[in-house]
Amino acid sequence: MTTIDTATITVELPDAFDPRWNRLPGIQVDGRRITIDPAEYFFRFESSTWLISDWELVKEQLLDVEETTESAVEQLALDFIKNHGESTSDAARVLATAYGVYSYLFREEHLTGLGLPQITVDHLRMLREAATLMALNKVELDGHISNIGPCWFFPAATSVVFDLDDATGGMLDEVYHGGWFNEHRRIESIKAHAALGGRLVHGCQSVPDQSGGVVAPYGASMANFRGDLAEFKAGWIEQVYAHRVTAAE
Repeated sequence: MTTIDTATITVELPDAFDPRWNRLPGIQVDGRRITIDPAEYFFRFESSTWLISDWELVKEQLLDVEETTESAVEQLALDFIKNHGESTSDAARVLATAYGVYSYLFREEHLTGLGLPQITVDHLRMLREAATLMALNKVELDGHISNIGPCWFFPAATSVVFDLDDATGGMLDEVYHGGWFNEHRRIESIKAHAALGGRLVHGCQSVPDQSGGVVAPYGASMANFRGDLAEFKAGWIEQVYAHRVTAAE
């Protein structure tokens, strides 16, 4: 494991997280309060700064802006980040921002209109929680993955925390990465992720293979990103699954 010296991360979010997050090393959940020990939680932790924009400002000035023939939604998001993005070493602020983003993206009103009857209110909560923690993962502009926590391996982490079978964990992974598979949701996701300083990218193909996802800065090298992914995942996925609770336990 690569890690830098850093203080414990503590944040209090608007809603309580599932206490089963405590099954993973380095994270303690006590209702709305989450405490993370980076040295125990991360497989690789090389950077303690993140690029974010104020979520309230994103809601006020970006979410309702429409793209035009001269300015695509990706350009709108990039310009917003250039104008309003700021570097922070406050991981609690990153988590709070991420929870706002994913509470918006995985809101209950989508359940009736997106043609995925197998997705439930509980599944949305799982997605909000796991995606919030994934916001601490980080990719540099050169494509190097500097921060990697257990939630990088979404199906493995959700199987441990929420006792999901592989099929359900894979389904949630596809919902997280795929934005529920329509253009309206993709546009919504691009705008919202401006609060986290980039766009959501992933290494998986159409079937989840635990190659993970991250909010990467615009301009990051995807070739180097994929190369880094290929080298690290197998052993770390096994470590995540080692914390799975079996029926006998």
